Amino acid sequence: MAHSFADITPPIALTPLDGRYRAQAAPLVDHLSEAALNRARLVVETEWMIHLLDTEVIPELRTLTEGERALLRAIPEDFGAEGIAEHAEIERETVHDVKAIEYYIKRRLAGTSLEPLAEVVHIYCTSEDVNNLSYALMIQGAVKQVWLPALGEVIDDLTSLARTTAEVPMLSRTHGQPATPTTLGKEMAVFAHRLRRQARRIAADEILGKINGATGTYAAHAVAVPSADWEQVSRTFVEHLGLTWNPLTTQIESHDWQAEVYADIARAGRILHNLATDIWTYISMGYFRQRLSAQGGTGSSTMPHKVNPIRFENAEANLEISGALLDSLGQTLVTSRLQRDLTDSTTQRNVGPALGHSLLAISNLRRGLAGLDVDADAMAADLEGNWEVLGEAVQSVMRTLGVQGATGMDNPYERLKDLTRGHRVTGDGMREFIGGLGLPDAERERLLALSPHSYTGYAAGLVTHLDDADHGAQA
Repeated sequence: MAHSFADITPPIALTPLDGRYRAQAAPLVDHLSEAALNRARLVVETEWMIHLLDTEVIPELRTLTEGERALLRAIPEDFGAEGIAEHAEIERETVHDVKAIEYYIKRRLAGTSLEPLAEVVHIYCTSEDVNNLSYALMIQGAVKQVWLPALGEVIDDLTSLARTTAEVPMLSRTHGQPATPTTLGKEMAVFAHRLRRQARRIAADEILGKINGATGTYAAHAVAVPSADWEQVSRTFVEHLGLTWNPLTTQIESHDWQAEVYADIARAGRILHNLATDIWTYISMGYFRQRLSAQGGTGSSTMPHKVNPIRFENAEANLEISGALLDSLGQTLVTSRLQRDLTDSTTQRNVGPALGHSLLAISNLRRGLAGLDVDADAMAADLEGNWEVLGEAVQSVMRTLGVQGATGMDNPYERLKDLTRGHRVTGDGMREFIGGLGLPDAERERLLALSPHSYTGYAAGLVTHLDDADHGAQA
């Protein structure tokens, strides 16, 4: 009988993010794991206690000493392997993760000067007061400290590639067919520009929080301490945590901000997916060469000559998974039955996989881009074989002359269509056609000097827009 892998110690990972790709996803563990959730809860609970006592909200209770504040703030800071195990032990008794956090803190206050104030821990709180603020802090940290910097590195890679290849001419392909030439740098700059816009949006997204009781009415607060301005207490606490205060909620913070963040991250992911598919296509066309050392030791198990674009294919797949998860999160989290249901509790625990697959994709994109060499000769050969793309330039000059009153410039589009559609046109053939149009000398000479290699318009100069002051990748 085969061994059961479920019984092996240490445990075998079920998902690739915790197994095969652990190293790439690991930075998110500090922010989006179950342990990170409990550490964030400890932060919220201890900061709430400090806030209530230092602002003297509860009459006849003293303020804290510096040492007592340090003691409370050390509780989440010291939360490591032993603390995780202890919390799990308490939770097995309480069968309630947030209540276990309360008891965990009270254990640390036992025998200290704060033991007489232990009942202030979790006072006037429902679990969702703690959870919504904890998730807000976790997601804020994951996005601002891990995901956005990773996206910024891809943007920097693309920006560098765009600048170094700004003047490398390349045949465009609209609808997959030869089209007006561009430069490789300009096309890479388009992706950098698109991603920078999304990065700015995500950096500016509001992250909301609330602490207002079981149904968002401050009912227990108002009965227990009617003299306090509880809305002000709530607002200043949420803002103290670095979040935006939400004044109107049910038992839960409505999670609309999460849906907004996830939609923005998913959109950035789809742009990255577009980048991956375009680079894959350019590789297949020979515009990029892959360095074997950068891609891995084996391209194909049976075809020794192959160097497969696996980094870009891996990125595609992970971005598709990430996008699907982010879409699901956004759709689910904005709905809560009446004043509360627990669907969000399960849903939010999957933010880590959603961002993890995106982070893995970004890592693979960067590794893939780092292993590419530009083959300008292959691009030049492609341009040389497609002189018909100058048809646009010729008919545009003819149209301009025609509307200016020049004779013999009739039906320019149709004449160029007859010459070029479905036909390969050589350089000599295009120059012969131009010479027979009866163009004024200046226009004739300008067109005769033109080639697919030089017909790139402002492409090289457009790359400099990446230097515009308002195009910073991150806020």
